[in-house]
Amino acid sequence: MTIDWQPTASIETLRERARLLAEVRRFFAERDVLEVETPVLGHGGSTDVHLDSLSLTATTPAGRERLWLQTSPEFHMKRLLAAGSGPIFQLARSFRDSEVGRRHNLEFTMLEWYRPGFTLVELIDETEALIRRLLPDLGPRRLHRYRELFRRHLAIDPFTAPLASLRRLAGEHGGLDMTGALRDDCLDLLMSLAIEPDLGDDGLDVVIDYPASQAALARRHRDAEDGAWVASRFEAYGRGLELANGYDELIDADEQAARFVEDNAQRRWLGKPEVDVDQRLLAALDAGMPAGCGVALGIDRLIQLALGKASVAEVMAFATPRC
Repeated sequence: MTIDWQPTASIETLRERARLLAEVRRFFAERDVLEVETPVLGHGGSTDVHLDSLSLTATTPAGRERLWLQTSPEFHMKRLLAAGSGPIFQLARSFRDSEVGRRHNLEFTMLEWYRPGFTLVELIDETEALIRRLLPDLGPRRLHRYRELFRRHLAIDPFTAPLASLRRLAGEHGGLDMTGALRDDCLDLLMSLAIEPDLGDDGLDVVIDYPASQAALARRHRDAEDGAWVASRFEAYGRGLELANGYDELIDADEQAARFVEDNAQRRWLGKPEVDVDQRLLAALDAGMPAGCGVALGIDRLIQLALGKASVAEVMAFATPRC
């Protein structure tokens, strides 16, 4: 049997990757943002119903325990913020089950940074500056409200359209039976199939004011249009790829605990396994995390675009399944 042992990226590409990662570190050094390194294992995983965390059983001083591989370094980094770290960034190994394809890999590198005292507008500006550091010829930035994108592309208001209408429309676009699908599942499918392909084609598109149900670990605020609750978050797209996801961070421990409970209830309803809640994160929030904003950026995707490659596997040394 022939074993496919060769790397998925060429050695020259890996040299270029190292150069670009050095540029990322230089970007943050110029802004006096501290680089940190935190564990990839924790006692809690991501309860987000759209993410599938990986876990393992290990022998620790407490005996045999289930530990979770991080889907992002967020929880540990927020504990550092609560301990008084100030602005921090990390290039972290992250893991998401079942995510393998041209834009995804089971194990990948997440660039994540936090800015205490920043507004979401300031973080959008800094995210754009970082992206342009690696993609200097990217076109102009455009700001879009989530519901306006749905109105423009699909002639519906995602906040007020009946669920039956969303299921029908999502089924038509996806060629799937969406009977019984949740509202956010329909919106996510429509976003990915009907709207995202047009984002970032000739510039940097930034989407804001997502539905409140998609806030995850972000604060919420009222939409100026009609007072509907929306998520205080943004996503940035370049050349057809989602690159970054930023939040005005939720710092209320009680609300965060309630969201974890809601997530796990929804996971049960969907037939997905529950995920252990990170109690140390909740304790850190209770102790007091400073107000501010944070963003996660898929650095493999950004490097893929910077080097003109067709897939993230071409910029990773050993992508799944060749790991």
